[in-house]
Amino acid sequence: MQLFTTKYDEILKKVDSINPVKYAVTRNFKNGHVTKLSPYISRGVISTRFIYEKLVEKDFNLKKCEKFIQELAWRDFWQQIWVAKGSLINEDLKRPQEDVNDYKIPESLVQAKTGINSVDDEINNLYDNGYMHNHMRMYVASIATNIAKSHWKTPAKWMYYHLLDGDWASNALSWQWVAGSNSNKKYYANQDNINKYFESNQKNTFLDSSYEFISSMNIPDKVSEKIDLKLNSDFQNNDEIKLDNSLPTLIYNYYNIDTNWRKNEKANRVLIFEPKIFLEYPISQKCLDFSINLSKNINDIQIFFGDIDLLKSKYGVSKFIFKEHPLNSHYKGEEDERDWLFKIDGEYLSFFKYWNKIRKKLI
Repeated sequence: MQLFTTKYDEILKKVDSINPVKYAVTRNFKNGHVTKLSPYISRGVISTRFIYEKLVEKDFNLKKCEKFIQELAWRDFWQQIWVAKGSLINEDLKRPQEDVNDYKIPESLVQAKTGINSVDDEINNLYDNGYMHNHMRMYVASIATNIAKSHWKTPAKWMYYHLLDGDWASNALSWQWVAGSNSNKKYYANQDNINKYFESNQKNTFLDSSYEFISSMNIPDKVSEKIDLKLNSDFQNNDEIKLDNSLPTLIYNYYNIDTNWRKNEKANRVLIFEPKIFLEYPISQKCLDFSINLSKNINDIQIFFGDIDLLKSKYGVSKFIFKEHPLNSHYKGEEDERDWLFKIDGEYLSFFKYWNKIRKKLI
């Protein structure tokens, strides 16, 4: 059974079914009332602003929705840091990660054989469905960085590779938050915490101890074997596309598959996958297929595998139009601003300073 639809009308039904009050109470639990809208936000099909406006339309009490809106703000916050810092988010942002043993990844994580049943089940779910509960992402990141003492970047790329909602800003900066290179301290979870939120009662794992003990223990045998990862995006050869050079060309990409963007304008519409981008930020075939299937909601969309300069030279494109994103800095043409939850001026490395600006704007 497909966990995530790619049909736009069904995505809208998911938006309409949001219960932000239940979300606030149950979101940390395995079967909590989470929306599973993140793949559509990450791929730019819908925006945080779009979801917020739906809450307003449905006349929700926004004060009771505050936790849900705050989570939307987190997504924008990570993206705003990417906009401000660019490729600096690929390195330890605030301080060097402490106690780093290697720049690899525990083999048992990749093989879903950590011996912690809930963790292994969710890693297999990641492989099967391209999704992992957000709370479990923190557990996995903590095991990789703070228990196994690997640097955050390689395991973060592994997770991003498989996530349908892969957002490099959210992913990289959240991993750094767990590892202590984008926060004031490292994040730890023990077996009792995992049992509480993931409906298990497992004992005698390497996390079945006090926080004091696990924060200072040696690397457990279960996560001591490390491997290098070779992650590749397998792009197919191009089919020829046809462009009318009397029209502007709208450029869609992995972070912008917005069905409603300039919907009523006469234009060429091209979804581009640039190899150089995916060499730096590789994605799985499942993620590639998901994004292509989402693009089918856009009338007359054509797909191009290759660099944007090749598209321009090969087809004689004279006018590109695209949406702003940090990975688009080499695009040349007319840039549209994307939809933010709220446009907040200034640079904020503290989420709660950023959130306080947004909180004042809530209706």
